[in-house]
Amino acid sequence: MTSNSLMVKEFDIEQNQLEISAAIELLIDEKTDAKIYMATAQPHQEISTLDYIVTKPAQVYLNFEDLMCFEVVDRQFQKWGVTFNNCIAIRPSNPAYPANSGNTVLMGAPKSGWLEAVFYHPVKTVSAVITTSQKLVLAAYNQDNQLLKEVEISEPNLAGSDSSIPPNELLTVTAADIYRVTYCAFDGQFTLDDFKFQL
Repeated sequence: MTSNSLMVKEFDIEQNQLEISAAIELLIDEKTDAKIYMATAQPHQEISTLDYIVTKPAQVYLNFEDLMCFEVVDRQFQKWGVTFNNCIAIRPSNPAYPANSGNTVLMGAPKSGWLEAVFYHPVKTVSAVITTSQKLVLAAYNQDNQLLKEVEISEPNLAGSDSSIPPNELLTVTAADIYRVTYCAFDGQFTLDDFKFQL
């Protein structure tokens, strides 16, 4: 092998390392440049697509504390790019369902054990902390209603129980182009807190 071919190989290796380094820096910059929105509940009102204030890249954290106890939650966070179905806000009196931050959490109702979040823009990550009386499945779907991914809490994790999973367990789903997620605790009840998503 000649010295010229050695130099070319070394150059190729250095070039690949530079490309990898640049890609890593780009990923870091994308994460650090993402806007973080602390989303508060807004009164029910019709809004146009121009009124949505969330732009990519962004992380949105929902603050439930301005919601009234037993308030039906549907479009209060629409301005932030998400609506809910079959959902109410509660302040748990049952110590088996402790809130994680603040006093207010979400619960599936009037249909027990089921809750849905629908996103205006496609998102790539959705997470929340969950306390459930039954196994719970978080399912993510794309715009065509095709299942993208499922994650679960495999057993009840009520506070004060002998569960191997603590209450307020973080449950996260990550996939490309999530347009809606469903939480389902089969024949059970659950509470959801610290809901956030990333565009």
